[in-house]
Amino acid sequence: MPKFLVQRWHGMHNVWALALIFLLTAALTWFYWPLGIVALVAGGAVGVFSLVAERAFRKEWNDYVLTLSSRIRGVGTEVVGGLPFGIILYNEDREVEWHNGFISGIVERTSAVGAPLSELFPGIQQAKEKDKTLGRWETTLNGRVYELLFRPTERMLFVTDVTDHWTLSKRYEDEKLAIGIVMMDNLEEVAQGMDEQQRALMLSKVTGEINEWAQKYGLFLRRLSSDKYMVIANQAALKQLEQSRFELLDEVREITMNLKLPMTLSIGFASGADNIAELGQLAQGSLDIALGRGGDQAVVKFGQRQSFYGGKSNAVEKRTRVRARVISHALRDLMKESDHIIIMGHRMPDMDSIGAAIGVLKAAQHVGKEAFIVLEGVNPAIQRMMHMLKEDEKLIRRFITPEQASQLTGKRSLAVVVDTHRASMVAEPKLLQQTDRIVIVDHHRRSEEFIEDAVLVYMEPYASSTCELVTELLQYIHERVVLDVREATALLAGITVDTKSFAMRTGSRTFEAASFLRRNGADPALIQKMLKEDLEEYIKKAEIIRNAETYFDYIAIAVADPAKPVPQLLIAQSADTLLNMTGIKASFVIAQRPDGTVGVSARSLGQMNVQVVMERLGGGGHLTNAACQAQGTVQEVAAKLMKVLNDINGEEGLFE
Repeated sequence: MPKFLVQRWHGMHNVWALALIFLLTAALTWFYWPLGIVALVAGGAVGVFSLVAERAFRKEWNDYVLTLSSRIRGVGTEVVGGLPFGIILYNEDREVEWHNGFISGIVERTSAVGAPLSELFPGIQQAKEKDKTLGRWETTLNGRVYELLFRPTERMLFVTDVTDHWTLSKRYEDEKLAIGIVMMDNLEEVAQGMDEQQRALMLSKVTGEINEWAQKYGLFLRRLSSDKYMVIANQAALKQLEQSRFELLDEVREITMNLKLPMTLSIGFASGADNIAELGQLAQGSLDIALGRGGDQAVVKFGQRQSFYGGKSNAVEKRTRVRARVISHALRDLMKESDHIIIMGHRMPDMDSIGAAIGVLKAAQHVGKEAFIVLEGVNPAIQRMMHMLKEDEKLIRRFITPEQASQLTGKRSLAVVVDTHRASMVAEPKLLQQTDRIVIVDHHRRSEEFIEDAVLVYMEPYASSTCELVTELLQYIHERVVLDVREATALLAGITVDTKSFAMRTGSRTFEAASFLRRNGADPALIQKMLKEDLEEYIKKAEIIRNAETYFDYIAIAVADPAKPVPQLLIAQSADTLLNMTGIKASFVIAQRPDGTVGVSARSLGQMNVQVVMERLGGGGHLTNAACQAQGTVQEVAAKLMKVLNDINGEEGLFE
């Protein structure tokens, strides 16, 4: 019984009242004893009545409390059993000790006591008992979605049906806006020389295929120009497009090939942005990346994720030089407005990088500006070329170290990056932070990493080499460009190396650029001397090739001995040699480099996109020529390569 109730009946006020009655009775007896005896009897009766009343109250109170406890227990059991969520108490072995009625309903059992949690919820992830924080997981059971909330310290599990919330959330995500742009890569190039009937037939076929594709996936399609469409979709439709790997690319390529017209599409999609304006910019950026990678592919930007699809064909050579003329004039104006010109290639430069840098240096000299080429060190790939250039004292003085370039570079300096567009690969990345004027001249397919805020970008994946692009720019920089023999030879050497002596990735403009350089004194005999192989290196290359094995019938993979480090140049040469073997359509060479990383060189004849393979390993390059540097052992990298090849083969096939 509560203390305040005990004090109510046995408090001092009752004691003093009884004491006062007995005192008055005693006084009355003193004066008149018969009346005192009557009063004493009456007082005793009052005391007895109080005692009886006290006992009756205690009995009635205990009966009331017992009845109330019974009612509370009954109501509590009914309430817990009828809660709209489940409660499970489990033991140390993660077996159910008790549960409420909600659990019986969802697991379709009368009692689940004794059953393991993993049996009741097959998709559950085991929570660690030592984890004192709350653990939340979602699992599906009998077509419903449940949220599991663990309380490890109490060994208690709350189960909540979140199907409606999950369905609404999924619907919200699926209905988010996605914007895409579809562009015919080379409409003007293909349409040149066509009559109106042929042009109309081709456009009709391609447009019909695009419209059917839009109807199939429920897309809103609006034509923006003769070669460009805008697409509005939701995320659910975009996921379907990604699952189909943008089959429209293959269908249009096949249709146009049947018409003997090599037309391809490029698609840029974006989703997940906060507003429509930002979404449109991201979609245009995705299209630019697709075009920069050579076209015939789709790029999807979803938040921080960027995915690439397609890219099975080589970039089509552009017949017109209008863009080259416009870029050269813009570059000339930027050079005139700059104080200094700093030219950079990629780390571990090759002949294409050095030759292109020398071509840009010549352009700067023609506009009367001081220019320098950043070179960190001489590697075996350019050793013979640098030996040739040392014969020209004026030219060799233009090569400076990254430290010297850092001292020269200011806000009004112009940084020209050649043969790469990735900030992490330039000779000195810090220089890009010291100036706001950056120009990129590159022939590689655009990767996800890109130098930000470049004022001028000239990227043409169709080109054989950066030297080819720079040679064309030189012809428009000045009306009468005069090249020194060594300068012309360096440019021609870059083209020769990247085309494997004009055997790979050569177009009509490649030969036109080579012809221009030859007229300016380029010496092919000198180039052959620079390309001669060392006997010892040839033997090392033969040892690497000896370990080659064939996969998927047409792919050769060679893994070098990790105990013998191999320079990157030798890795690339080994891949080139493997590609010349009968029946081989693609080659991969994996070897330990002297710097501790694992180098991978990939080559193909064009029927397989090795750039996509290398990008999944953290590298990049061209459709037929790519590479990457990875951490780990050569065996681990080889295993990763095989997994990537298996994944691509399962997704869309390795060969065109």
